[in-house]
Amino acid sequence: MSAESLRVVCAGHVNWDVTLRVDRLPDPDGEACIADQYQSGGGSASNVAVALAGLDASPLLLGSVGRDENGWLVRRELEDVGVETKLVETDGETAVKYLVVDDTGELLMFGNDGANEAYAADDLSERQLTTADHLHLTSQRPETAAELARAATREGLSVSFDPGRRLADRDYTETLRRTDLLFCNEREATVLREEGLADAVSTLVIKQGSGGATVFDGSREVYHPGFAVDPVDTTGAGDAFAAGFLVARDEGLERALAVGNACGALAARTPGARVQVGWRDVDALLDIGPSGG
Repeated sequence: MSAESLRVVCAGHVNWDVTLRVDRLPDPDGEACIADQYQSGGGSASNVAVALAGLDASPLLLGSVGRDENGWLVRRELEDVGVETKLVETDGETAVKYLVVDDTGELLMFGNDGANEAYAADDLSERQLTTADHLHLTSQRPETAAELARAATREGLSVSFDPGRRLADRDYTETLRRTDLLFCNEREATVLREEGLADAVSTLVIKQGSGGATVFDGSREVYHPGFAVDPVDTTGAGDAFAAGFLVARDEGLERALAVGNACGALAARTPGARVQVGWRDVDALLDIGPSGG
């Protein structure tokens, strides 16, 4: 399946991000100097959807926002980059994340949940699901994720899941049982293995930041070292990686890892969580080759 024909439903958080660039991340009771600040849309599900649109796929974003200015800004930004949305509006405030990023691209994150879990699985119509090829889930209420995964598997869709930082605090057992492809970082992979949940997933992708990524697919293990770039802001790099992996996964694990790592590297050298990567830049990195080769 080509990227142009890939229809992906992305379900999860939709945020408004406020990013502060500082000279260093301060110690407790310390102080840092703000060099720059900017605002843009964020949230893992919407970040993946935007990256998919830049790679010529056809994403549909399911999430929720408040009836406020930030919700309006989020919706307009998504529409401007070609992401079809199913955004449930509530009387609460759109979730806002405050990101503090230092000169190396490392970050601290603060936020409120706001309205980003106000949607339900049945807000996605049967037609919107049956016309899709794949469901990509990110952090959300476990019961919503499980219901979406059940509906997707009934319709024959493949399911990927990137549970994110709150994996240890939420019970996603039922969703994981219906997950074909799981994205996580090394810390999250440790949690999954300790709880015996990693074995339920046929394909496990461990994102290793600047160290690349590894795929475990049955008895097969495939590693790609990533690409050498000067990081500006690592926020959203994992989401860009997931988008790249999804559009290239039918071309083999090696190709999917390479494209995913290229997208993550491009996101890391771009300010803000949301980046619309394109094939021209991806192909340019692929031509240069990985940092370890």
